[in-house]
Amino acid sequence: MPAHDTRLPLSRRGFLLASTGAAAALALAPAPAHAGARRPFGRFGSPAARLTPQTLYVDPRGRGDHTTVKDAVTAATGSGWTLVLAPGTYRETVAVDVTRTEATWIGASEDPRDVVIVYDNAAGTPKPGGGTYGTTGSATTTVQADGFTARWITFANDWLRADHPDIAGTQAVAIKVQGDRSAFHHCRFLGHQDTLYADSIALTSFARQYFSHCHAEGDVDFVFGRATAVYENCHFRTLNRTDLAAAPYGFVFAPSTAGANPRGYLVTRSRVSSEAPDAFYKLARPWVPSSDTTARPSLVVRDTWLGPGIDAAAPYTNMSDAFPWQNQRFAEYRDTGPGARITVPENRPQLTAEQAQSATREVYLGDWKPWREEC
Repeated sequence: MPAHDTRLPLSRRGFLLASTGAAAALALAPAPAHAGARRPFGRFGSPAARLTPQTLYVDPRGRGDHTTVKDAVTAATGSGWTLVLAPGTYRETVAVDVTRTEATWIGASEDPRDVVIVYDNAAGTPKPGGGTYGTTGSATTTVQADGFTARWITFANDWLRADHPDIAGTQAVAIKVQGDRSAFHHCRFLGHQDTLYADSIALTSFARQYFSHCHAEGDVDFVFGRATAVYENCHFRTLNRTDLAAAPYGFVFAPSTAGANPRGYLVTRSRVSSEAPDAFYKLARPWVPSSDTTARPSLVVRDTWLGPGIDAAAPYTNMSDAFPWQNQRFAEYRDTGPGARITVPENRPQLTAEQAQSATREVYLGDWKPWREEC
């Protein structure tokens, strides 16, 4: 997504600094030293007691089949593999290509704070062979395959503007998801700008994605893309910024739904909190990419608590004046909280009760019912 401000550094620091073990800006703290010490794979077996022939065990301390997620993905060719990840910090980039379908990744401790996949590329980071990574190339994790499921894992990008004042491309993606039927349960997505890229493999591909009991945080457009995505019982957290003198600090959602797709992002039974001053964040702005000027971004936020960090009087704004948000598909229904107060009705389109009957996970996801899946 376009950079919000490239000249001033962020005050938030931290993430995981490998040399210091420093704590936790962006809610990312090291796993407890004892986590997984005796049973690194919890209730999910081990190399000596493999749950299935297509289960691989990953442990940075060498007690599994592989010490990195990337090596395990390389070994898991074809469809239907399960990766069980022991507690640890996996500092690497990982890509699941279109051939590795129906994959499942499990954080063995069943606490996403214990299993962290993190790296620190940004869009403007120079590549070894020349050029820069770009937004897509900055992703710590990329998932292109259909049928991907993750549970109890943190996906993060700990690149910080403050450390790189010379870099203008400040987009830094934690995960880019493009596959159909991609499900995330009890996962965390941590970053600043462009944290969670919920997208599709092509303009004509209406990828369905489901996020349940997840946590996503950032500042600029930190949940964005053109997927048909349902966020249920999720927590979205906007970060403070001392590098900017005035609002807005950023935007929670930036959908880029294809015009031919009847459904974009649905946020339901969730909450939006903030550590920034009141009204310093917009709920959303529409992204109409230069590669698809026919996009009609779609976002419905319903039955969701909006904290005081959201600008209640003007929760939406334009990314480009050529594509005003009023011409897109933004709506709310039965939201609560100080950020949901309707003080300027024309700035807060509302669904009717009849329209809300079509704004459900069942309608958005069709014959796929990931909320019924159990590990």
